[in-house]
Amino acid sequence: MKKIKILALFAFFGFASCDNYLDVNETPNNPKTSDVTPDLALSAAQTSSYGAVSINMDFLGNLFMNNWGFDVNSFAVTNPAEFSYSIDNNFYQGIWNTTMRNTANLSNIINTEFPNYEKHVAIAKICKTYYFQYLVDIYGDIPYTYAHLGVADITPSYDNAKSVYRDLYDELDEAIALIDGTPNATPVGSEDAVFGGDMSKWKQFANTMKLRLLMRQSDLAESGTDSETTAYLADKFATLTNATFLTVDATLNPGYSDLRADTQNPFYGTMFQLDGTQTTFFRQYKASKRNADNLNSTSDPRANRLFTLVGGIVVGVEQGDSAVVNGGNAPATLSSFGPGIVSGSSQDSYMISLAESLLLQAEAVHRGYLPGNAQGLFDAAIQASCDQLGVTDQANISNYIGGINNIPGKGYAASGTSAQKIEAIMYQKNIALQGTNTALEAFIEYTRTGLIDTVPGSILGATQPNRPRRLLYPTSEYTSNSANVPAQGNVFTTGSFWFAY
Repeated sequence: MKKIKILALFAFFGFASCDNYLDVNETPNNPKTSDVTPDLALSAAQTSSYGAVSINMDFLGNLFMNNWGFDVNSFAVTNPAEFSYSIDNNFYQGIWNTTMRNTANLSNIINTEFPNYEKHVAIAKICKTYYFQYLVDIYGDIPYTYAHLGVADITPSYDNAKSVYRDLYDELDEAIALIDGTPNATPVGSEDAVFGGDMSKWKQFANTMKLRLLMRQSDLAESGTDSETTAYLADKFATLTNATFLTVDATLNPGYSDLRADTQNPFYGTMFQLDGTQTTFFRQYKASKRNADNLNSTSDPRANRLFTLVGGIVVGVEQGDSAVVNGGNAPATLSSFGPGIVSGSSQDSYMISLAESLLLQAEAVHRGYLPGNAQGLFDAAIQASCDQLGVTDQANISNYIGGINNIPGKGYAASGTSAQKIEAIMYQKNIALQGTNTALEAFIEYTRTGLIDTVPGSILGATQPNRPRRLLYPTSEYTSNSANVPAQGNVFTTGSFWFAY
């Protein structure tokens, strides 16, 4: 039933496929959004908003984190922008355009005039917070208060990034209040493509989002340069002492299938055609040497789930290397994506994995913001990552957890300094997130903690001394909203408001 409902609604939300997220043209043959009740709109709103995360953010995150390289034995690859950092206003602008445009569907639910849909509104608020946090993290100041007003404001002004963060936290509080305080609201059921209407899990999701919002600001608070943020975090963490965070993977699946190309899981559909033929994207991207070396040297049980093995190990290519016939050193056979990353048309999409939730908690405990056992949370996160990727050899998992905890910067126990413990948490976060459609989360976290410059760049060199801390506003904004686009400064030296390095 869920699959049928979603396929029907894909057509209704086709208006969101235009290039300009401010486009409000209406087709007389389609119903207006104001005519659609939130229960009929929810699944399509959730699914359409996820597109940029599952593809654009995953590709960029894995390339910026040096997790993936190119199959230089089969493709003529020179020095792409992800390696050279020659970014401009067209660089990955789909992240902005798709996210801004498609989250309007969530705003329509939030602003519904239909009564008794408070729980649907709560879910839409939580989902919108999820995407708008990424926009702030990746761009800084964004249109927020006046976004999604259509013809009422086709050139929305920009809000200060920190103020957006503060409001996102308040939106999560409001969502939880709607869940708890509206017992007579219309129940949520299979139209919810994430938890199937389990509102207790949505409260966990909201609390985990709160934790993520707060932890993003932790280095700024501890830098001694922002006393307001320091006080704000202390106040908010005090309210989370007894909170329950995600205890399961938060996955989105509206009924993905191999019925048609547009009903496949979007990431899988980028990698494989309906008949199982590999696409150019699947054949072009391989494991990086850095990633392979980390997985092999630690006997990581996730290795053969993340990548195919060549001679029993992951074989990767250095970013910027060339095939041997072209004077390079790339191995003749490279590891492709494994079954933990691409398993089939109906595979789940991941919004927040249990592993990420546990690692967020581990860091919060380590920094003294929350009570608990950081080591236990750290170990549980590795177990959750293995479970999510389909690792079944429990003895191997246990051996890995014991072994990795003897390696400073990769295991929590062996890391003697606070900085090393943070590095270990981030190392495990990168391994866990590179297979969950949200690899850009790892890049943002490495940038937030100052560890991004420890990730080696392309051996071809770059046009800048380091990776950008955020992206440039897209060309589409300068075309449609140029009067309001703020001066952005140097994105290679300054990040979003929480950037403290």
